[in-house]
Amino acid sequence: MTFRSKLFWVFTLALLLSVGVIAAGVTLVTRRAFEDLNRRHSESLVAQFEREFERRGQDVDHRVQGIADAEGTVRMAIELSRAKADVSVYVNDAHGVSQSHQLDFLDFVGSDGSIISSNEWPARFGYKMEWLTQPQDWAALGSFLTRVDTQEGPALGLMAVSTVRVGDSNLYILGGERLGKDFLASLVLPAGMRALLYMNLDPSFQPANLIDASGPVEQGERFASFIDQERQQPGKQTFEIAWTPDPSGSEAFHALPLQGRQKELLGVLLIGNSQQEVVELERRIRLLALGVVAMGLLFGLLLSWWGAARVTRPVRKLAEVAREVSAGNWNARVDIRGRHEIGQLALAFNQMTHELSEQRERLLQAERVAAWREVARRLAHELKNPLFPLQTTVENLRRAKEQSSDQFEEVFRESTGILLAEIDNLKTIVGRFSDFAKMPQPELGPVNLNDVVRAIVKLFEAQFGAVGRPPITSELHLEENLPVIQADATLLHRAIENLVLNAMDAMPAGGVLMLRTTREDGGVGLEVSDTGTGLTPEECERLFTPYYTTKQHGTGLGLAIVQSVVSDHGGRISVESESGVGTSFHIHLPAKPPQGPAMVTPPAQNSAPPPSAEETRPSSESAPSEGA
Repeated sequence: MTFRSKLFWVFTLALLLSVGVIAAGVTLVTRRAFEDLNRRHSESLVAQFEREFERRGQDVDHRVQGIADAEGTVRMAIELSRAKADVSVYVNDAHGVSQSHQLDFLDFVGSDGSIISSNEWPARFGYKMEWLTQPQDWAALGSFLTRVDTQEGPALGLMAVSTVRVGDSNLYILGGERLGKDFLASLVLPAGMRALLYMNLDPSFQPANLIDASGPVEQGERFASFIDQERQQPGKQTFEIAWTPDPSGSEAFHALPLQGRQKELLGVLLIGNSQQEVVELERRIRLLALGVVAMGLLFGLLLSWWGAARVTRPVRKLAEVAREVSAGNWNARVDIRGRHEIGQLALAFNQMTHELSEQRERLLQAERVAAWREVARRLAHELKNPLFPLQTTVENLRRAKEQSSDQFEEVFRESTGILLAEIDNLKTIVGRFSDFAKMPQPELGPVNLNDVVRAIVKLFEAQFGAVGRPPITSELHLEENLPVIQADATLLHRAIENLVLNAMDAMPAGGVLMLRTTREDGGVGLEVSDTGTGLTPEECERLFTPYYTTKQHGTGLGLAIVQSVVSDHGGRISVESESGVGTSFHIHLPAKPPQGPAMVTPPAQNSAPPPSAEETRPSSESAPSEGA
């Protein structure tokens, strides 16, 4: 396939993919935006319903209380509290009182629960409403939703109860408003939304009980299954009804159960959202995407033919020069001129290689100078400490020789002992720097990391529980069937020893030392964690820098040696730490180190195993603490 054809198909596929992804993304975002908008509208409408419900409930409660406080009601209660009171005198009072207080329902009920007067059903005079006489703080309860029996049939009412007590008898005033289409008509609905109310007044679903602001809802039977589900398990739910085969005719509903004072389901508020707008918008997005794809295919055909001839030749030259630079020829230059993008790219490429060459040289020089300065600084710091007692001892010898020849022999023996001790200290310091400078190359062989870890922990068991030192608890989490890797067991042993010593120094008050091995892609992993003092982010950044230490008597070489060993094995080491919590070192070792100059077997004179952590451990200086 020619480059021209490849360019055309790549452009076409990229266009199709990008337009498809954008169209799908816009459609998804749009639908989610509409769903979120509908959800907020529904929540707003539900909140509006609840506010209106609460407002009307408070109004009903206030009006019923006003009836209870009226002089006529109090007089009625007094008359009814007398023996052999004639209740028939008040049988028609509820009608007039309800009209004057604008209540749909009103009942006067005696102490025994008998209806004295009823506005909604006058013929129920004498019927019992025993639930009113049950112990209940009606004033604290306020208004509530309940089923109301009327002459026309059952209805849903927002009711309140007030009590007038005279002596040992009570007069109950039960009044309220009808919850129906007039209530729904008072709600302010956004465009495309409607509010429905199902009144759960019958044992089974009745389409006539589903109403909106204008009356019974058409095709109310389509809601039967959802209402039945709500009756069985009241709770908020969402569902969608497709009124027509066209998706734009769908309507999403949010259902809110309405419960009475005993948590019985008395109604369901349904908030409907039309899906017409979102479906039409999705259609327009798809049509626009198809148009863009069609225009893009034509444009891609033209671009592929023109771009092949325009781009191929200079790109090939750039690729050839780039291969030369990657091979190490930093002086390679590409010979492409012009004001077009390829020409500018060539000019930028030549400038980049020139600057990289100069920066590489400057960087190498700066690194060499910085390295020597750091070595000189550390050597001066380490050597200054033993030189001071050497100078003081020599001055004491001279002073003893001049002032007191009788005591000179005693001072001489004491001073020569100090001189020899400090000279040994100087030898030790120089030896440590020498060991780091001549780190041997790994001599590879099969190594089981679990065996190395077990051997190190066994080596340090006596120190973990040493007398006079807070105990350190070791925890081993070694993965079974860990693969054998190619490594230098001696160097790994030394590196892990340094990490263990590092962790011990970080826990002067004792703690937990955890070593974990894991199987990882292409090799194995080792984690060494402690519950010590932890490190700051600044200390973590410089932790592996040679000669950097926060210890008073450290050389700063312990962790640098660990990093050198891991690097020589082609692995990686990282640190995670939190001040006051602890530190974790993570090491990844490949199953077989990459072949290269670093893996060549060292000469015989340098092949001797390096000193272990035990041999280079006076005052734990070779393995500095977490700040080392």
